[in-house]
Amino acid sequence: MVLEIDPAKRRVSLGLKQTMRNPWEVFEEKHPVGTVVEGEVKNITEFGLFIGLDDDIDGMVHLSDLTWQGRGEDVIGNYRKGDVVKAVVTEVDTDKERISLSIKAVEGDPFADAVAGVKRGSIVTVEVTAIEDGGIEVSYEGAKSFIRRSDLSRDRSEQRPERFQIGDKVDARVTNIDPKTRRLGLSIKAREIAEEQEAVQQFGSSDSGASLGDILGAALKDRG
Repeated sequence: MVLEIDPAKRRVSLGLKQTMRNPWEVFEEKHPVGTVVEGEVKNITEFGLFIGLDDDIDGMVHLSDLTWQGRGEDVIGNYRKGDVVKAVVTEVDTDKERISLSIKAVEGDPFADAVAGVKRGSIVTVEVTAIEDGGIEVSYEGAKSFIRRSDLSRDRSEQRPERFQIGDKVDARVTNIDPKTRRLGLSIKAREIAEEQEAVQQFGSSDSGASLGDILGAALKDRG
């Protein structure tokens, strides 16, 4: 393509690049967002990996897109130049000539899979994985959560992390689901309160002359 004609200098400027399509536009057509691509690690920086793609263009995997578990800074050392990796296209910016990739997205989101169907108010069974002074760490289908000391029981005397052991299975009420922090908000206390309220609704109330002990006793007998 003719770019410029300079009669004084008797010079014609031509451009080969202008006769070809923008390679980033071509890439976006072939590999829209969500597509899995494969490429070779070309460079490793403090920000992430640069992956060689079609038409001699590179895509970048940011540290935050290397792994679901732990920090990207801790796993980037596992990669070497020349490694062939798979990644999901998460963004194509043709104006800035930038392609964003995610290695962790290739296997899907384990947190989203774990909490699929779980809602606030749901009762879930979790496994105790660690015991700390401030509460207990638990796991639900691989999703980690932390139950604070104050949420271990409605009875203050039972709000003791040491009464649990690693491997114990406990039921807790879901109080929050946070996809950003990838954490479930859980409370044993909230579960106990909800069970008491349900028992009062089903088997009477203190206004009717029944004590809380009578009501809970009736509920337990009915469940048995």
